[in-house]
Amino acid sequence: MTIPAGGGYEQFLPEIGPERLAFGRWLFAQECTFMRGVVKMDGLPPADRPEIAFAGRSNVGKSSLVNALTGRRTLARVSNTPGRTRELNFFNLADHANLADLPGYGYARTQRKLVDQWTKVIFQYLRGRATLKRVMLLVDARHGLKPFDIEAMKALDESAVSYQIVLTKSDKLKTAELGAVIRKTAETAAKHPAAHPVICPTSSEIGLGIDHLRALAADAAGLEPDAVAGYKPASS
Repeated sequence: MTIPAGGGYEQFLPEIGPERLAFGRWLFAQECTFMRGVVKMDGLPPADRPEIAFAGRSNVGKSSLVNALTGRRTLARVSNTPGRTRELNFFNLADHANLADLPGYGYARTQRKLVDQWTKVIFQYLRGRATLKRVMLLVDARHGLKPFDIEAMKALDESAVSYQIVLTKSDKLKTAELGAVIRKTAETAAKHPAAHPVICPTSSEIGLGIDHLRALAADAAGLEPDAVAGYKPASS
């Protein structure tokens, strides 16, 4: 599906030049393969390429977004049961970067012991992963930042891990509602030292912001078009 014409959502997308958008689109169209699922730190894949992680509350649409970014419907498992994904899942993006799909946090029906266990593993990873360039912190646009999200932001601040807030399911809001959520979210992010100031609205369902997020991820990973083998920019 594509963004409906005249929807008005485009006004809220980050300002990114066409060349960067094209490079991000090309990058995420390359082969992307599942590497491994990890429950302990000794199972992490080698830290030999830049890494972008995706974190967020359970049922925020994280796996759907990873699938949309890579253009693959079944790369990351999508579960209808929040809190089901309990592993750190790693994907190899054509040997250029790793993508890490982190377990969801904050699902009320999950036993507190399990929540604490997952949180411990996740933040051990965040603090000890030298190649981790940015965490994309996914927030459901319909609900905005919740207490669990603020807790995650504080933990990321303390870990000195750069993170960027990505709003999911943005198409479920009216234009004015989305604008209000973005402004409020940006105001909160400005109070957190490790938070990137740019908020990126997305929708896996209609493709909103997907190209922009690809470009943001490529930039965060430090990947430059003229330094990536195989990429040929469109002739002007």
